[in-house]
Parts: sequence; structure tokens; C-alpha cells
Amino acid sequence: MTGASGTVLLSQCSHKTLSRSQTFPQNYISQDGLLSVDMVAQETPMQLGRNRLKQWGYNGQIPGPRLEAKPGDTIKINFQNQLPQTSNLHYHGLHIPPTGTADNVFVAVPPGEQFSYEFTLPKKHPSGTFWYHPHYHGQVAEQVFKGLAGLLIVRGELDEIPEIQAASEQFLVFQDFTANPNPNLSRGAIMLGREGELVTVNGKLKPEFSIPTQGLVRLHLLNASISRFYRLSLDEHPFYLIATDGGAISEPVELTELLLAPGERVQVLIQGDRPPSQYQLLSLPYDRGTMGMMGHMGLSSSSNPTQAIATFNYTEPVAPTPLPKTLIPITPLPEPQTLRQFTLNHGMNPGMGMVFLINNQAFNHQRIDVKAKLNQIEDWEIINLGGMDHPFHIHVNAFQIISRNQTPEPLLAWKDVVNVRRGETVRLRIQYQDFIGKTVYHCHILDHEDRGMMGILEIA
Repeated sequence: MTGASGTVLLSQCSHKTLSRSQTFPQNYISQDGLLSVDMVAQETPMQLGRNRLKQWGYNGQIPGPRLEAKPGDTIKINFQNQLPQTSNLHYHGLHIPPTGTADNVFVAVPPGEQFSYEFTLPKKHPSGTFWYHPHYHGQVAEQVFKGLAGLLIVRGELDEIPEIQAASEQFLVFQDFTANPNPNLSRGAIMLGREGELVTVNGKLKPEFSIPTQGLVRLHLLNASISRFYRLSLDEHPFYLIATDGGAISEPVELTELLLAPGERVQVLIQGDRPPSQYQLLSLPYDRGTMGMMGHMGLSSSSNPTQAIATFNYTEPVAPTPLPKTLIPITPLPEPQTLRQFTLNHGMNPGMGMVFLINNQAFNHQRIDVKAKLNQIEDWEIINLGGMDHPFHIHVNAFQIISRNQTPEPLLAWKDVVNVRRGETVRLRIQYQDFIGKTVYHCHILDHEDRGMMGILEIA
């Protein structure tokens, strides 16, 4: 992706926080309306069981530091690239400008250089679980697969609901890695989207978390893997969904399991109302499809076996805390002014081999694929003609899912990633609010994005 190399420097102001959480990674919290952080992308060794890995992390941490801010805060990140590849930062899910020093994925920061990101969260920005990761086209999958990802939490009205204030809080970042120091990646593995055999939570194998007896625990869950889907269940405990990608829903929804596609986030509550013991967080099998005819040649995404990826232990009793009855109301978007259709598939491209396509075209940074008007309300119909699931992500503006295969979506929620299953047509509704400029939409199986399944959206 083209873009001027980053050379602007932030003033060398001291970190304004910033408290260190009890467990790794470090936590930076805004103070007096400012969050200022130096963020260094660098080689980061990682010990997973008997495996010593050479990964990449932010500030020597995998996942990277957790950032916390509030609506109206200014965020300054002095990004330093100490990797052997060009990189940059994308603030996934934030409603901020796609231009300049904000969420500008067209910025290129070569090895050894730095770039000063600075933006202000709108005062009406929803609270929620967001994240940051590289977005330099062609190298996104490799860089995220090596560990480059971190949480970005926006605090707000959801955090002020009394029952949620009373809950304990845990942050879980799901990533998978490979122990092969020089993976000889087959063309098929990249076509399918790579999955590593080492599944981690917060950079650890099978870590332990706590549930207060009789109380509530609030979990922020992020799928930061490049291809792996997490179909989650917790022994003997339902999940009470309270927020999706774009923030809170209107009331808790009880679920027996959760499916997180790459890039998706949720917040859930767990009630500590079972006999005090240890309970396993399980990753259940999920088949995300095959490469069409290639499936007959063994190129299919594995339906991974059930595995325990974390343990939850009951701790000392607390005063019983009920579930909240209501959360944050959501208003449905009005009827659209325009309908657009996007077909997802794969094919061959001279000189590139197998590529992934949107509307039969591979990504071209010199082509504007969608021209839209500020404040316009549109329906996008995403039609998956291929043999694999494709989690579809739009930058800058969240959307509402209207239907799947013409069946109305039961949950009204704000999303920025929607899994479009093979053979499925998903209709979503979006309004382009506040910001103009060029941004992108793409499949969040990052190998697919790098191999063409991305387009440019220009809002004017």
C-alpha cells in the first residue's frame, strides 16, 4: 500500500498513567483527557510450554499494552517500527477519521522510522472493546500472526451501570501461534488462512482466571487470530452477552456458546452461582469451509478438536450481584437510500496466482471501489459465493445486521465484523457519519485480505 513514510515526531512527554495491571500486559489509562504512549513494534521472544518462539510484539509484550480512554479524550501514540518490514497501526472499530494521523491505513512506516498518531475520540463515541494491529497491505497476516495486537478500551456509559460496576473484570485476547521457527508455509495453508497449533489467551497456554462466588465477572473477549474461529463455551455456565463489536446492546442475552470470527469482540457477564470449583473455558470444533475443488485435495480448514484454553476458579464469596435488566438502548437505522451488492469469491490472477476477490476484483490501491456521501444510509448485501466463511469488516463506521438469507437478524446490535458463511447472503445497514476520506473494507481472515479481498471506500 502506498503512503508517505512516517517521520513526524511526538513531543517527548511523559506517560500520563499509567497504572500497571496486576497481570501482563501493561495497562495505560488516559488522565486529564490525554493518553500519550510510545509504542514500539519489535522482535519479542515468547515462551509457550517447551517452545521458545521468536515473535513480534508491541513494547516487548504479546498481546501489546492495553490502552484505556474515554469519549472526548485525545490519544497520542508515537509509533516506532523496529521490525524488518514496513508497518503501521489500525485502530480497529474506533469511530475516528480515516485520514491524516488518525486511522489512516495508507500510512507506511518503514523499518527504523516512526510516525506520530494523534486523534480525539468524539464526545459521543460509544464505550466498548476495540483493538489495534498492523494494516500495511500485503504483510498484515504475517505481522498479526507473529503477535502484533493489543486491546483499546473506551470507557463510558456501559461502565456506569451499577451491576456492571459491581462486577469484577477480566480481559481475554485469543491468539494462535506456531512452534515452527521457519514455517514452510504451503500455498494451500495461506489460501485457507493460517492457523497455529498453540492456542493462547493473553499470550499464555491455559491461563487461570477468577469468578467471585455469588458475584459477577465481566469478560472482554477479542479474537486477535488471523484465521482461527473460536466457538466458546464455559463448563456449566451460560454467557450473558452485554456488548458486541460496536458497544453495548439494549439488554443481556443468555447464550450457551459464543462464536468469535477473526476480529470480533464481545463483552459477557458470568454469574458465580455454581458450586465453587474449577471450570474449563472450551474452544469447540468449528468448520469454516474449504477452497472449493481444492477441498478434494485436502485443502480444507480443520474442524479443530475441543480443547480447554483457560480455567476459571471460584474465589471468596462476595455480596450477591444480580444481572442488569437493561443496558444501553439502540435505535435502528432508518430505511436506506441505496443498496449495494458485494460478492465474495476466489480466482486466479495473472502474475499473482490464487487471489481472493470482491465483485470479481482483487484489491488495487489506485482504484476507488465505492464512492459514498457523508450521512448517507445504505444497505450492503454481502454474498459469499465461495467455499469458506469470510468475516467481513468495514472501517470507521459500525453497522447493523438486517438479515441473513432474507431471515431478519434477531439481535439489534452495532457491529464492524460480520461472519458471512459460505453460501450465505448477509444484509447490513450503515450510515457514514462525521468523517470523510478514503478507508477500506475487507475479509478479516488476514491471509485473504493480503491476497486481494479488500476494497477502498471513499466518503465525501
